[in-house]
Amino acid sequence: MLSEIKKLRKELHQYPELSGEEINTAKRIKTFIETHNKAQIIDSIGGHGLAAIYEFSNDGPTIMIRCELDALPIQEKNTFNHKSKNINVSHKCGHDGHMAMVCGLIFSFKKQPLKKGKVILLFQPAEETGKGAYKMLKDEKFKSLTPDYIFALHNLPGEPLHAIITKPSSFSASVQSMTVFLEGKESHASEPENGINPTLAISEIINAFSELNNSNPEDENYTILTPIHINMGQKSYGVSPAKGELHYTLRTWSEKTMKILENKMNKIIESVSKTHALQFKTEWFEYFPTTTNNEACNAIINNAAKHNNLKQIERAYPLKFGEDFGWFSQNYKSAMFGLGSGLNSPALHHADYDFPDELLETGVNMYRTIIENIITNK
Repeated sequence: MLSEIKKLRKELHQYPELSGEEINTAKRIKTFIETHNKAQIIDSIGGHGLAAIYEFSNDGPTIMIRCELDALPIQEKNTFNHKSKNINVSHKCGHDGHMAMVCGLIFSFKKQPLKKGKVILLFQPAEETGKGAYKMLKDEKFKSLTPDYIFALHNLPGEPLHAIITKPSSFSASVQSMTVFLEGKESHASEPENGINPTLAISEIINAFSELNNSNPEDENYTILTPIHINMGQKSYGVSPAKGELHYTLRTWSEKTMKILENKMNKIIESVSKTHALQFKTEWFEYFPTTTNNEACNAIINNAAKHNNLKQIERAYPLKFGEDFGWFSQNYKSAMFGLGSGLNSPALHHADYDFPDELLETGVNMYRTIIENIITNK
């Protein structure tokens, strides 16, 4: 098993695909499954997503194990043999490893079939943009699967290798991005009084937004507004510009706090724009709802970690990154956990990151134990 899934992991790493473009990644997964332990496969779910279904009996629960297909628009800096062959695209979040772990379960099922129930291995597209899980949930093909439980993991650099990281209730932040478009009136740079330049409005909005930050992660009203990009005018020194835009990413611990934040930001934008006689427009996108762990599912994860003699770490507050597994947690009994990928591992989304192959067996064992615990107790 290990040699095959390590080989698969490196192959997936070499041929990464961006969110919504994972057609060949899905084909590789499908071919791997058909080669090693055939399953009923449903593909093209919510895009390029697919589900591999292993039914062991007509009774018993249906357990879904989910992983992600997509990579990131990052040029890889590593020089090892399995480095990305696709320019400016690479697996810098470890989704290649997540897929390989889920595929490792097919060997477990072949060697030792379950006594009852059904397991669905779900390969989800477009996690990085927050669109994949939502689109899957809206797809009739997914609705027909009716899982009783859904589990997933994410590797976590900076945590001890093989450690299992859990968090009751909220596991990851609510995250979304937004853009403010401002428009005034152009004029000659020598006569700015004849135009409406958005510079002052931009600075006032930035200052007002900064006042909304609450950087204490142990506060339930934790709120972070990160400025991502500012654009105004052009390099034409005889023109006082009319247009400007601000891009932000927002993070809170809850949907409630996020809604309050949106309302405050909208009022600031409207007030400042009115003061400076500017037209404005806002766009909200790449939304990741809070991943909320079901209490019973979280207990199942902790029991599996104990069974596998793995170090357990319970976080005091959620992870700050967005995870569109939150869409599943809104609709199904589910939970997500972290798998430590080493104290000295490069961070996620860094150009020199690579998923540690040592974690593959740990991930497979955790998933197998989770599944067995549910089957045994039902």
